[in-house]
Amino acid sequence: MNAKPPFRDTGYGVGAGCPRLEDARHLAGHGRFLADVRLPGTREVAVVRSPVPHCRLRSVRAPDGVPGTDVWTATELAPLARQLIATAELPGFRAAPLPNLAVDTVRYVGEPIALAIGDSRAEAEDLARRITVDIEEFPAVVGHRAALADGATRVHREWPDNIYATTSGSIGDVDAAARRAAVSLTREYTVSRQSPLPLETRGVIAHYDRVDEQLVVWTSTQTPHMIRDTIADLLGLPGNRVRVIAPDIGGGFGAKCTVYPEEIALAAVATRLDHPVRWVEDRAEAMVATTQGRDHHYRLTGHAAADGELLALEADIVVDAGAYSVHPWTATMDASMTSAMLPGPYRVRNYRYTARSVATHTTPLGPCRGVARPAACFGIERLIDELAHELGIEPYAMRMRAMVGPEDMPYTSVASKVYDSGDYPEAVRRVSELIGHQGVRARQRATDPGSRTRLGVGYGSFTEQTAHGCLEWASRGLAVTFGVEGARLVMDATGSLTLSVGVQSQGQGHETTLAQVVGEVFDIAPDRIAVRHGDTAHMPRGDGTFASRSMVMAGGAAYGAAGLLAGRVRSIAAVLLDEPPGQLRFVRGSVVGHHGERTLTALAREFCRTPDHVPGVEGGLDVTYYYRPEVETGAFAYGTHAAVVRVDLDTGEVELLDYAVVEDCGTVVNPLIVDGQIIGGTVQGIGTALMEEIPHDTSGRPTATTLGGYPLPRAIDVPDIRVEHLRTPSPHTVLGMKGVGESGAIPPPAAIGNAITDALREFGARIDRTPMTAARVWAALDRASAPGPAPVDAGAGGRAGAR
Repeated sequence: MNAKPPFRDTGYGVGAGCPRLEDARHLAGHGRFLADVRLPGTREVAVVRSPVPHCRLRSVRAPDGVPGTDVWTATELAPLARQLIATAELPGFRAAPLPNLAVDTVRYVGEPIALAIGDSRAEAEDLARRITVDIEEFPAVVGHRAALADGATRVHREWPDNIYATTSGSIGDVDAAARRAAVSLTREYTVSRQSPLPLETRGVIAHYDRVDEQLVVWTSTQTPHMIRDTIADLLGLPGNRVRVIAPDIGGGFGAKCTVYPEEIALAAVATRLDHPVRWVEDRAEAMVATTQGRDHHYRLTGHAAADGELLALEADIVVDAGAYSVHPWTATMDASMTSAMLPGPYRVRNYRYTARSVATHTTPLGPCRGVARPAACFGIERLIDELAHELGIEPYAMRMRAMVGPEDMPYTSVASKVYDSGDYPEAVRRVSELIGHQGVRARQRATDPGSRTRLGVGYGSFTEQTAHGCLEWASRGLAVTFGVEGARLVMDATGSLTLSVGVQSQGQGHETTLAQVVGEVFDIAPDRIAVRHGDTAHMPRGDGTFASRSMVMAGGAAYGAAGLLAGRVRSIAAVLLDEPPGQLRFVRGSVVGHHGERTLTALAREFCRTPDHVPGVEGGLDVTYYYRPEVETGAFAYGTHAAVVRVDLDTGEVELLDYAVVEDCGTVVNPLIVDGQIIGGTVQGIGTALMEEIPHDTSGRPTATTLGGYPLPRAIDVPDIRVEHLRTPSPHTVLGMKGVGESGAIPPPAAIGNAITDALREFGARIDRTPMTAARVWAALDRASAPGPAPVDAGAGGRAGAR
């Protein structure tokens, strides 16, 4: 199913910038999110959470006189649901149960301890405050260095240390390459912990339908079938007695594709109650209880030839994975992906790495838009700039020299990733022109040496593995692998089409783009095709939406289903028009042949209502198709971002002046949606670069638990983001599509970090940790080896001249 049809310029098929169909209901306030669902008799749940990162639970007691069904602890829950154990099939991996409610030990602030149920959320919260939790607080391990220190407190006492797993590899001859290098540099880089922070927080509604003898769980999730399977497994129920419904989702960014304790706990409790229960996470809970992302720490060494060729790369990678391994991604997800993606788009054949995932008393790490790639990109791209500076080569020119070229495609990287297609150097060349590189350099040269600001330009190049199949997930040690996606397509008696898919949209525009793929086959407008998702009782099985896979995988399934149904429709038309099926074409909602034509409406009506008119044709106008790519290594999107910044030498403040993107996601199904994905992701990446961080105090408590302490990019912080496209179809996917959902979020920290360092280069200052706040930039200047310019007015600010 890798056919590349001749695309027609229909104005609404593949390649057309159709407005999103789903926007009409959302703009009118007609969306239905979890908090909008109203089931008769629903009672509200508040979760009692740990206020400390590490303690022993001596006891958890409900207030006197409260019905037993209104307070639930681990003791009451234990007979109803097993604990989840997320393990990886990697040598030496250490697993520990993820409690649905804390049993005897708490391991992070926000860990659920008990459920309180009331007639309203306020009553539930009042009851939660009256539950007595007796604890003995212990010292907490916070930060990767503390976790790895000799004699460190063990997060899981039965382990010999705090390491979930260590992986390592050595490819080629790094030492020989190092001896040939004109320059070798070692640098350390950190990308700090942050929250995925979707606009809609998590939530769960659960009730046991006594009529159908079925547990029904509504949850804000990216992966409905995975949640259904896990609930059935842990509660010991047949899968056909568990139904999961995901309504409209207000963003996910990876935070909603993990199985959470609250989903299991509410599902279990609902089996013992005669009414539905609902929990909607508030923002304070979300800041500590929803999985977090990043928290990567690298020590990298690069060896380069005099002409800019990257000869060898060495990496010591540590990822702080938090207190528990989450299902299904496990605690090694980020570290294993980092080691694979760190070589980036470069033609390096000698690579040595060690990657460790460590446990600490912090919120568990989970997927966060881009997963490991923003940090890997930050590390390798900052290192490339440092090597270029030492060699006296413009950073963008060194990238072009060191990159895999189009003539090398398909190219197997030193980490065994198969880059399928593209022109990596051309993306760099194009974006350097788009950002006006030479003009920026001229402005830098014209800067008054006494000026209190400096300009800088920086680049971030990336590869993004999208829509990878089962074999790729298995290579990372996941016990659950992904790589098959289903689509069901039905034509009714009016000739309209309904497509049901297992992926789950949380803002990507699936209802439009998947309809465009089907419309491409039938030559009809997307608004004639209804796209349904989010209910395991009615959708074909699907793995869900993550890893930039939906358009490739569900799009491939939709295209396959459309092809099957189109064949059946041609068979019907062949009888009605008395022509061979191969001579019939779809044109603007009709089947056209040499002897005439029939509209899809007329054809469907005649076939469904008077099947005797169409003898010899199989009954039914519904088909199901499951797509699994023939090549399971994924489709690699790629690109380069460029940023221009102004840095205030007195305050460390960074102002983004210009931002440009050149990217390639293969065949573009809808350019409006693709640009929206890229720009939205870039803004999130700007947050990673300059603002977002969840720090902890000396006791291990997080200090950013509200949006007041967790700054996000505002409109005034973001310049006009200009996007240009290369279009190199993947040879491995239907229609040549590649994923694009995460690519915008990957390079901004690298591009901005390089731009800041470029601005401060004359002072010998480097910025090697995100977020690159004013305080960190100021500190980098303060540590710099070269003095700054003398202040114009020494009394005009305490920072002036203090280098």
